[in-house]
Amino acid sequence: MIIHHLAAVILAFFLDLIIGDPPGWPHPVRWMGAIIAFLDKQLNKGNHRLEKGVVMLVVVLLIVMGATALSVFAVYKFHPLAGIVWEGVLISTAVAQKSLREAALAVYEPLQNGNIAEARVKLSYIVGRDTDHLPEREIVRGTVETVAENTSDGVTAPLFWGLLGGAVSALAYRAVNTCDSMVGYRNQKYEKFGFASAKLDDLLNWLPSRLTAIAMLLSMKPGKVSRKQAVSIVLRDAKKHPSPNSGWGEAAFAAIFGVQLGGTNYYKGVVSHRAKMGDPKYELQTNHIIDSINLMKRSVLLFLLFLLFGGVAIEMAAAWI
Repeated sequence: MIIHHLAAVILAFFLDLIIGDPPGWPHPVRWMGAIIAFLDKQLNKGNHRLEKGVVMLVVVLLIVMGATALSVFAVYKFHPLAGIVWEGVLISTAVAQKSLREAALAVYEPLQNGNIAEARVKLSYIVGRDTDHLPEREIVRGTVETVAENTSDGVTAPLFWGLLGGAVSALAYRAVNTCDSMVGYRNQKYEKFGFASAKLDDLLNWLPSRLTAIAMLLSMKPGKVSRKQAVSIVLRDAKKHPSPNSGWGEAAFAAIFGVQLGGTNYYKGVVSHRAKMGDPKYELQTNHIIDSINLMKRSVLLFLLFLLFGGVAIEMAAAWI
């Protein structure tokens, strides 16, 4: 069965790379978001919000995993090859490499043309921080940090879970990740209700984020330091991030490019001081956005090779046993 998942993951990678998420096409993540928003409105009030948040998460997972499993089972019953293709299509909806590349380029292009105002608007589509008054360097930082963090969340992690459990686990991962992005905030409204979503998302991303950082360090030679020094920087700085996982990608990007990420952000006017990652050998420049896209491409391709070798090894071990 793992060989079917592996074939589906490879197909999903290329489907996303070529087609991505065309506007107007039906998309499971939008349906997940609608379910989460409905449950948030119905349950996130009164007492016992922690327990209600668990209920919301369980209901979302039951719906997503149940619907996915039923459709996959039905198509595999028709023909195994059709099942692989269907799983590949479903897993591709959980992967967002093309969308991430396009979002970063949408910021890069107006910066290249000297249109700072448009670049700020484009950045606001992909980050939660205030962008209205950001200078060029901070716009670049926000874009590079987004690519670094979402290389794992948006690309390698769903591929990883797709290998282990096919479309069911890939879409389950995306459902948890969507729950976290919608309710996993540390504020009065969501601190309890989103607790379970945030913690499960941390758990599911723990291994993929670290494997992705390894792929980053192996796929591109650091510009100013040795690979050994880059590893030391990542180990030093990754744990500084408030997320137990997001810091790995950001620290790896910073070490490879010889720049410093992190710093002061504003969220609806409220200041947030993020730990700085990396040593500032170079100043952040607009071309670092292109560099970040290239690093994402290389590291995702190497990660896919990790999965290929891992999947074949698991299949061989299972056959031998």
